[in-house]
Amino acid sequence: MLRGLLIAAAAVFVVWILAIGVLVVTGRRTQARELAAFLPNLLVLFRGLLKDPRVPLGSKAWLVFAVVWIASPIDLVPEFIPVLGPLDDVVVAALVLRHVVRRTDRAVLAEHWRGNPALLDRILRKS
Repeated sequence: MLRGLLIAAAAVFVVWILAIGVLVVTGRRTQARELAAFLPNLLVLFRGLLKDPRVPLGSKAWLVFAVVWIASPIDLVPEFIPVLGPLDDVVVAALVLRHVVRRTDRAVLAEHWRGNPALLDRILRKS
């Protein structure tokens, strides 16, 4: 099961990198920057939500888990491995984001989001 999860996560990460590359090549540098800045913006969002009393306690527990996981130097896949290194961080962040988005008011999420508001709207529509 772990092997299947890693393969799926690797595929998602490769698609992410390719999407950034395609956006750069096609002259859509703004979208490429947004996509590349997604994880840092996500960490800022998580930090803000952790401090917000309007976020449910269970969601805060998952946020703490995600922040510790992303910040931890110990990973399932070591960071120094090109392409695959940050993969486990992306998967954990995506799963926690999905959980939090479903349980937190949209206005609270928007208040703490530092990226493009249109990107947050797209994320919220998908969940």
